Amino acid sequence: MSRHQFGKYGGEFVPETLMPALKELQAAFARCKKDKKFNRELNNLLCEYAGRPTPLTFSENLSKKLGCKVYLKREDLLHSGAHKINNALGQALLAKYMGKERIIAETGAGQHGTAAAVAAAKLGMKCDIYMGEVDIERQKPNVHRMRLCGARVIPVASGSKTLKDAINECLRDWTASCESTHYLLGSVLGPHPYPSMVAHFQSIIGKEARKQILAREGRLPLAVIACVGGGSNAIGIFKGFLKDKNVELIGVEAGGMGIESGKHAARFADKRLGRLGVLHGTMTYVLQDKFGQIFNTHSVSAGLDYSAVGPEHCLLRDLGRAKYAYATDKEALQAFKMLSEEEGIIPALESAHAVAYLLKFARKCKKNDIVLLNLSGRGDKDFDTAMKELEMEK
Repeated sequence: MSRHQFGKYGGEFVPETLMPALKELQAAFARCKKDKKFNRELNNLLCEYAGRPTPLTFSENLSKKLGCKVYLKREDLLHSGAHKINNALGQALLAKYMGKERIIAETGAGQHGTAAAVAAAKLGMKCDIYMGEVDIERQKPNVHRMRLCGARVIPVASGSKTLKDAINECLRDWTASCESTHYLLGSVLGPHPYPSMVAHFQSIIGKEARKQILAREGRLPLAVIACVGGGSNAIGIFKGFLKDKNVELIGVEAGGMGIESGKHAARFADKRLGRLGVLHGTMTYVLQDKFGQIFNTHSVSAGLDYSAVGPEHCLLRDLGRAKYAYATDKEALQAFKMLSEEEGIIPALESAHAVAYLLKFARKCKKNDIVLLNLSGRGDKDFDTAMKELEMEK
């Protein structure tokens, strides 16, 4: 039986042919995360190349409107436009230390694919990106970026033609090429050690944010809010506050067209379809029909359009340490518009889901309450989608 890392969640549910590659990766990660040279090189890449530390921005106009103190952790200001570069540089450097020559990656919104292509270019490695045909159509700016950085974007036409199917193709490729190839998985998903490894590389978000809010306010926030697809940006910022029991941790899923419509990606919120299962090598909460078939999801946000959630989120939910809510497409689009108008900050549609929940959460806040929101990515990739959807609502 596969050993789980997060209570009953996690594990290594993969073909035997992949076990040697996973064992090699586990050993390399355990070695490198303690290696001073590796960490010095990674820190230099994050600071001098990616642009860390990212600012903590006080949103004065939004704070006045909502009646509480709102701070944004600005992962959108990183090179390549999102938090994904933290993990991409970490894994790409690890792959280089392992002697790998090629990187493969999956992508939905294109932010992880862009980050992987950027990291591969920087470190002189070959890069192939698998991306569903639906996502290629709605995320064209990032497709152009990946190709410009030298990556090959491989369309996936199977299934729902979105993130789930891109991961399937990556796993098939890796099974056949693991001797020379590293699979740079983009979220806290997949078989061990990926959920722990990605969380490790993203934990810098929470470490920075905790120090920054204490320096600015001298106290911790009432709540930390982040969007959750697979959940790497949320785990990244949550890590800085897990021991602070008075800080509420809130993950926001994609409610799509509404839970009752059946067209959504809310694994926790949908009591009918969201339940324990295995997807892409890990035991976690999965949207599935009564026959155990994976449920095709829908979200206006390509990065949240996924049938499962990271196993550590499941454990945090079971322990009551984090709570999970959802925002619909309509709510996210309105939040996208509001943050742009109020602060001149255009969020990714993924991050707009967190902003949408913030608008509800703020109703119960007092004037001096601090709410910290992880702005995981910028919205230039989403202009076409957002403008079309907003026009349709008029």
